Amino acid sequence: MKRRLLALGLVLVMALAACGSPADPVPSESPAPTATPTPAPTPEPTPEPIDPEKINPLTGLPLAGEGAASQRPVAVMLNNIKAALPQQGNSQADILYEALAEGGITRLLGVYQSMEGVGEVGSVRSSRPYYLELALGLDAIYLHAGGSEAAYENIKKWNVTALDCVRTTAYSAIFWRDPERRRNNGYEHSVLTSGDAILEHFPEYSFRKDHEAGYHLPYTFAEDGTPVDGQTANVIRVPFSNYKTGVFTYDPERGKYMVEEYGAPFVDGNTGEQLAMTNVVVIRTSCKAIDDYGRMRVDLSGYDGDGWFACGGKAVPIRWSKADLNDPILYTLEDGTPLTFGQGNSYVNIIPLSNDITVE
Repeated sequence: MKRRLLALGLVLVMALAACGSPADPVPSESPAPTATPTPAPTPEPTPEPIDPEKINPLTGLPLAGEGAASQRPVAVMLNNIKAALPQQGNSQADILYEALAEGGITRLLGVYQSMEGVGEVGSVRSSRPYYLELALGLDAIYLHAGGSEAAYENIKKWNVTALDCVRTTAYSAIFWRDPERRRNNGYEHSVLTSGDAILEHFPEYSFRKDHEAGYHLPYTFAEDGTPVDGQTANVIRVPFSNYKTGVFTYDPERGKYMVEEYGAPFVDGNTGEQLAMTNVVVIRTSCKAIDDYGRMRVDLSGYDGDGWFACGGKAVPIRWSKADLNDPILYTLEDGTPLTFGQGNSYVNIIPLSNDITVE
């Protein structure tokens, strides 16, 4: 009997041990900490591809206006004798070409891809054959007030789209003589045109307004056109003659060359502001007087030569060439690599072979 009770007691103890006490706490595992998800980085917006039809082929910058890049640019002869200053609209040109005209004085050809927003331009002056060559090389519509006999002959022979206000009245709607200029600067320095007049009246004229299909101007541009391994070029002096030397002083804050001539800032008479250029080009070629007036022959088409290119406060030697009348001037580094311009306007100086620039 005692054995049976002992066995029963052992069974009860084991059962209680297996079940545990209901008063004992039941252990539980702490939940694992929840990781805060890292937000996915916001992707950079993909820039929309720039439509080449909206890029100015003369500057590499965007153009306002549908089809503006395929239009023929407008090239205007600009007087540059001291008595004719200040010029007007010169700061809005995409390219300014300067070359000798006669007797040591120079003239400029201002080239505008679009006339939208361009104010008065002038004073408009007479033509010379090599300015026609510059206009032809850009397929430009050429505006002038008179010209040498050689220029008039070549306008016909070369089929230049030339709009004159001296020997014809066909384009009188886009030219006029400014009374204030006539009074202060003289009769021959008083002819003006304007962007508004050109935009209003060009549709009335029958000449071709757009480039032909497949036309391409082979100039390339970069946001920063500073030439690699260029020498410091903070001040560039460009001698044309005893009468005229151009001075280009680099302004690092603006990233532009400020232009001076005749010992003073070269300003736009419309705004009073000094001209500021992204690119400064100098090319050298044969320039010879051909008559008693000192009119010049300036060799361009079919010729090549040396020069300099400056952008971003640096300058490098270059080569230039112009294959034919209707070809643009091409520019390369000395090793033959095509030149890359900075995005912006350009000032092209065409000086005699006997002249050389100084760079500081």
